[in-house]
Amino acid sequence: MSLKLLIIGAGGIGGYYAARLAGAGHDVVLTARGDHLKAIQGRGLKVDYEGRIFDCRLPAYDHASLIQACQPDDFDLVIVALKSTATEPVMTELGDWLRSGTVPVLSLQNGVDNEPLIAVVVGESRVLGGLAVRIGGHITGPGEVFAEGVAQIVMGAWPEQAPADARIPLLDRLQTAFNLAGIPTTVTDNIRYELWRKLVINNGVNPLSALTGLDTRSLTHHPEFGRIVYGMMAETVAASRAEGVNLSQQDLDEMFELISTFNAIKTSMLVDKEKGRPLELDSIAGAVQRRCRQLGIEAPYTTTVSALLVHSGTGDRLA
Repeated sequence: MSLKLLIIGAGGIGGYYAARLAGAGHDVVLTARGDHLKAIQGRGLKVDYEGRIFDCRLPAYDHASLIQACQPDDFDLVIVALKSTATEPVMTELGDWLRSGTVPVLSLQNGVDNEPLIAVVVGESRVLGGLAVRIGGHITGPGEVFAEGVAQIVMGAWPEQAPADARIPLLDRLQTAFNLAGIPTTVTDNIRYELWRKLVINNGVNPLSALTGLDTRSLTHHPEFGRIVYGMMAETVAASRAEGVNLSQQDLDEMFELISTFNAIKTSMLVDKEKGRPLELDSIAGAVQRRCRQLGIEAPYTTTVSALLVHSGTGDRLA
């Protein structure tokens, strides 16, 4: 049985998953803005996945038009695939609309602070946490997206799964549908652990790549930068204790090995810097620094790289 899905944010991540899901026969509606939205409405969304081209003609709206055209419960699931910098303003913009329905909301975003913002609007019982793993993607032009990597999804009931959680049947249905659509998907009963493991990678490579202009392979295999990447990852592991997630040395080494052997990709933060867009620095490095301060420990690698990025004129000031 096909799903009816709203994907808020048709960028590299949201656009790729939209193409996969629509190609498998699911009803997908997108939101976007500006020239990207106009292009999708006019000629469709073109997704280049490592040389394989998906041409999709999908309904697409800005948020004001979405509110007029649709009801939240027209959908089985709302997927938020925005930059984390946009989560709070979009939840404010769509808050009344979302509260008028009961549809669950899945976050597929960087960082560990998006789900709490969504929960303020719709309540914890409607929130699914998620992460896109081993995927790189970005908008290459109006109506055009490039993506690469295995492009897995891990999802689960947020903040934790109860023994008889009402979200389990939907998660099982999503897992089956996404896998059949060519999206390797697993469901976890500890989504906060998985989100923090992803943050280990994001904090390790995103700020440093934006500062140096280097891709992930160049950073992790560089004799000096590789040590900085590992140090920033270690600080993220330490920060996880502030939320009782308690990542281990094994988690640190596994995440460093994963990013070291992954495709040589431009991080999303480097792409944003090159395009003059706001960076997710506060959502990634800032999240680590805030937890370290809470624990009374230092995060010298993260603090130094973040300060250099901010004072280079490209980073957002950290909270």
